[in-house]
Amino acid sequence: MSKRRLVITAVVVEGRTQGEVARAYGVSQGWVSRLVARYRAEGEAAFEPRSRRPKTSPTALAPDTVDLIVRIRKELTEQGLDAGPETIAWHLQQHHHLRVSRATISRHLTAHGLVVPAPRKRPRSSYTRFQAELPNETWQADFTHHRLADKAGTDIEILTWLDDCSRYALHVTCWERVTGPIVLDTFRQAVAAHGIPASTLTDNGMVFTTRLSGGRNALEHELRRLHITQKNAAPNHPTTCGKVERFQQTMKNWLRAQPDLKHSYTTLGWPTGYVTWAPDETTASWAAPNFPEARFEATDLDRSWTLAPTGPTATGPGHALLAWLVGCGPDEDLGLKRTADATGVAAPADTGLRSRSPDE
Repeated sequence: MSKRRLVITAVVVEGRTQGEVARAYGVSQGWVSRLVARYRAEGEAAFEPRSRRPKTSPTALAPDTVDLIVRIRKELTEQGLDAGPETIAWHLQQHHHLRVSRATISRHLTAHGLVVPAPRKRPRSSYTRFQAELPNETWQADFTHHRLADKAGTDIEILTWLDDCSRYALHVTCWERVTGPIVLDTFRQAVAAHGIPASTLTDNGMVFTTRLSGGRNALEHELRRLHITQKNAAPNHPTTCGKVERFQQTMKNWLRAQPDLKHSYTTLGWPTGYVTWAPDETTASWAAPNFPEARFEATDLDRSWTLAPTGPTATGPGHALLAWLVGCGPDEDLGLKRTADATGVAAPADTGLRSRSPDE
């Protein structure tokens, strides 16, 4: 029973004086007097404290804007696209000329029951964030399974090469099974289109590395020939390659929402416009130049790498790119201000990358 109810009962039912009740319960006589007066005016509502919510909120978001946020969330989800606060904020600004903060959008999504609570298995502070400073400094690669909606439920594998700095999808292909020769071929195609990277980062799949079983596979020989540093995540630490993992999550959500692209791996498509310019939760920002393709291409840096006995070194002025990135606006995944979505870029603090220099 609440103290309010006890005080009111003692005065009204038991007939005790307000001063006596105030001394008995350690409160002021004035508070008891006001409480009893409220009880006589409002009844049992006096048992609970009044709401402290202001009668008016001049800066509150307009109801139409709240409805628009909810509608955008549902539309993006139905299309299989990322529908977090960053993405919704971008759509509000670009298509409706409304600037709403990420925190405000998140608060209204939660209030409408559109956010599923997901307790974290470990605190975010236990992860070490990392990101390449320049395009072509590091490429991440991985492949993921996707089941088609045909009668046989065919399982295919989608191979992705992703630039670590810009999150730009350099090369995305699907296969019945990803093999070592396929990985080597797609890597060469990506190099022909985008230049030679300084390093690669993958997990320990046999198509990427045979370092755990001894020797080198075809990709490792190619990396050594090009003087590219090979980095591999520690076993059982998939978050080290979190950027490409996060991209694959977005990609598979989109594929599941496309009824016309579910039946044949030869016709599986990925929206080029979405990869090159539309935001997701790891690349969204207020400034359009922060989209993956723009961040990868909009620089005066010559993204070629000089082959040297000690490995590749970048040629061309890179300081202008870094200065441009710093001035891009409130993007959260640019190294200085990083995204809240730890799934895309996180690596465990106790995990060091296992790198293999070209000369090893």
